[in-house]
Amino acid sequence: MNDATLWRAYGRNLGISFVLFGALLGLLWLAEMLFPSLTLLKWHDAAWCVGIPASIIGVSYILTIRDPHNYTGFFAGIVMSALLGVQFTLQGNYDCTFLYYFVFIPFQMMSIYKWSRNKNEGGASFEPKFLDIPRFWLSIFMGLAITAGDYLIQTIIFLHNGFADNVAVKLCNALMISSSFLANYWLIYRKNDSWLYWFIYSVSGIVLFIILQNVFSIVLFTFFLVINSMAGIAWIKETKRENLYWAKPFLGRRRRKSSKRK
Repeated sequence: MNDATLWRAYGRNLGISFVLFGALLGLLWLAEMLFPSLTLLKWHDAAWCVGIPASIIGVSYILTIRDPHNYTGFFAGIVMSALLGVQFTLQGNYDCTFLYYFVFIPFQMMSIYKWSRNKNEGGASFEPKFLDIPRFWLSIFMGLAITAGDYLIQTIIFLHNGFADNVAVKLCNALMISSSFLANYWLIYRKNDSWLYWFIYSVSGIVLFIILQNVFSIVLFTFFLVINSMAGIAWIKETKRENLYWAKPFLGRRRRKSSKRK
């Protein structure tokens, strides 16, 4: 596919994202009209307002990289990360601000370079892969280390409370940080594992906002969960049996059956 085709695909995904969020905001507005006690749309909150375009662009980003041949979504990912950095700054969540500006944006730039290089050099089409077993366990260890480190940072630096205080909130925040870090990192190398970490990120967000009783964010992260799951399934369908690696015991038998039907 040439660049014009890839950008047209991104334009369609951006349009889909606008329609989906228009419907979501419309439903929330209707809910507020029917139940005046609810406050779902917080237009007076600057951070919330910044989060709306960030979410719209973010969904178009995920919809686009669902196609493992289309790198154009990462340009949207950079814009999304910049907006989320502003949102987290307004909320005083400075560890996330640092993460988005100094980790995610560079990661997404690297993804653009990596994903586009093979195409520009006339290389073979990309084939999705899972991590091999040593890197799978190394990734798990890194995720646990980042989770523990962020839990400590929240406790000692930002909240100044005890290690046993607000455990669920701090743990969900830490899981969101670690899983999104690993998801962005493995996207650079086009590994299916990235979508497993996006799944953890979405579930952690849902649990966090259930605890915080933020209805809009619960709906939003449920939406992300569905989109991320769809993208992960799309990649797995393109994965050859020899590229399953650690996932072969779970997916290899099914892949063998499907190949026999063909």
